Formats: sequence, structure tokens, C-alpha cells
Amino acid sequence: MLSEKSRPIVEATLPLVGSRISAITVDFYNRLFAAHPELLDGLFSRSNQRSGDQQRALAGSIAAFATHLINNPDTLPEKVLSRIAHKHASLGITEDQYGVVYEHLFAAIAADLAEVITPEIAEAWTEVYWLMADALIKLEKDLYASQANHRMWMPWRVVNKEPAGTDAMTFTLEPADDTPVTAAKPGQFVSVKVQLPDGLRQVRQYSLSGTAGSSRVFTTKLNDGGEVSTALHAGVEPGHILEISNPYGEITLREGAGPVILASAGIGCTPTASILRSLAATGTDRQVMVLHAEKTMENWALSDQMTADAAKIDAELQLWLESPQQGSKEGFMSLREVDMPADASLYLCGPLPFMKKIRDEAIDAGIPATRIHYEVFGPDVWLAN
Repeated sequence: MLSEKSRPIVEATLPLVGSRISAITVDFYNRLFAAHPELLDGLFSRSNQRSGDQQRALAGSIAAFATHLINNPDTLPEKVLSRIAHKHASLGITEDQYGVVYEHLFAAIAADLAEVITPEIAEAWTEVYWLMADALIKLEKDLYASQANHRMWMPWRVVNKEPAGTDAMTFTLEPADDTPVTAAKPGQFVSVKVQLPDGLRQVRQYSLSGTAGSSRVFTTKLNDGGEVSTALHAGVEPGHILEISNPYGEITLREGAGPVILASAGIGCTPTASILRSLAATGTDRQVMVLHAEKTMENWALSDQMTADAAKIDAELQLWLESPQQGSKEGFMSLREVDMPADASLYLCGPLPFMKKIRDEAIDAGIPATRIHYEVFGPDVWLAN
């Protein structure tokens, strides 16, 4: 926990650091990549750097962690740390890299706050950083140790590629060597490493959209201007080898007997489709509601799979379409139109504005925040906000 010496200093300077952390993280990444340009090859996303999402996510995580230490001095923000640790593990982050980050992050802090920073302030925020880093290192070591192998990246062969809706593609893979396969949990993701035309390797996380366990099926939407999705859709064919990580992600189906609500929009249906498939495969007797929002029926990437799986367990399926058709509702999803059981657990994935709206409506309807689980594709800018 934060020491009694550092706590009042961090509390007093948190408003200042919080107000400057977004600018500090921009300078940090500039310094980091100037010193280590190799980190953009197969680790950091240059698209997220250009958009600023990575900078905002880092700033948000630091501010959230420090705020928690002040408000809850005897605990750590386990949910925040777990989300970050799973993402780090999927990228193969190692313990020694935290020292590299510290060097350039604190150089950026010292430069930005040069007029006010003192040795005591630097020492206090150093303590904050290493409390967060040490907690993440421990979590990541545990995640690595729980895998069926000790490799960061494994070769998997594409055995099938088929369109999913109007702008998505489903890839089915099989192991290309004898590396032991780690069983995936419903709702988890894998990182996929792709070499782009300019030779740079880039990594993206994709939720496993099919059966969990030892299979690897993911569905990706073609994003306008997206480097990796374009490379996958246009350049990867059956027979090609992809490097993928072990499965990670803590937004997985929790055990229990209570009702389950799966709410998604657009390509956010991929993790909820995996959870739904697992429920259908076990013939669950839990009450299940499947809620999905889409532009048109043709856009729904996993419509056949999810409709069939919902029917197997008599799950209630509600669909919102901007261009409605028979059996659907018109416009955008609203939980105010849904009769939800109060003891349900909600699994949520889709664009950030959609998730914020649905989470607020779920809380208004009486579902506790502790039973609302959401997955953010890419850097967690929700935390940053």
C-alpha cells in the first residue's frame, strides 16, 4: 500500500498530475519510441498512437490507480489491474519492460512539471508507479504460469475464411506445430500478429467468436483505414500461418444459476456469441436474454450462429435495427424497453457510447454495477474518461 510518507504528497499533487497526465503520456510515448523504435514492431499499435487512444488509456489507468490509493489506502483496484494485465499478457509484456517505461515516463513527468516538481514529489509518484507495476507484474506472471505452454506466440494455420455479414470475416485456425494448446474460456480473446505491406508487424486483439476450449475461431470487421483488418481480409487465405497468443481476457461467463443478459452492438457480438455458444453447448437451464443492435440484418456478422444457439436453449432474442424488418425493433437499443430480471448478470460489448448508455440503463433498472461486465476493443479509453 502507499506509504504514510507518500500519501499526503500524492493526494496534494493528484489534481495537478491528473490535469497534466494526458500531455505527459504523449511526451512519454515520443521519448519511448525515439529510444526504442523496435517496440512499434509487433508490440505497440501505431494506429492507436495516431488516434491518441493509447495515450488516453495510459493516462486514465495511472490517474485511476492513484485515485484509488488515496480513497482506498488498504486495497488495490483489482478490476482495473486485471483488465490491464490480461491485455499485457496477450502482448507478451515482460517484467524488464516496466523499467524501460519508468525511465521515459518519469523523464516526461520531470519535463512537464519542471517548475514545481521536487525530490519528494518525484519519490512519491515513483512509489505509485512501482506499486502499480509490481501488482501488474505479479498478475501477469500468474497468467503466464496458468497457460498450457510457455510461449508468447504460436503458429496457427488458417483452415477456413468466410464472410460474416456484409463487412466482416470469420477465420478458423488449427495448430501449425505441436505446442500444447491452452483452453480458452467463453468471451476471451487472442492477439493476432500480422506483417503489413511495409514490413512492420502489428498486433490486434480479437475475441474468439466460436466454441471455446481448444478451437480458435475469430471474426473481424473490416475497418475503414484499418491496417490489420485490411491485411487479414485482403491478404490472408486458407493455408497461411498466423502468429497468435494464448487466450486472455477476464470478461468470461461466471459460474452460477442466475439469469444471463448478453447485450451487444455491431461486431461487439463476438464475445457474447462465444458465451452464448457455451451456454447452448451445455444445455443450460439458466434464463438467457440475447439483445443485439445493428444497422441492418445483413450487417449482423454472426446472425445465423447466434439465432441457432439462442433457439437451442429457448433464450429470448431481441433485435434492434436502424433499418427494421419484421420481428425487429426500430432504432437503437434501450433497456427501458426490456423486462429484465433484477438478479441478472449483464455481459456488454460494442461501441463505447453504446456501452455507456446500456450500462447506465442497466444500473437504473436495478442491476448492480458488480454484475455488469464489459469488453472494450482496443485501449480502454472508457477508463480514461
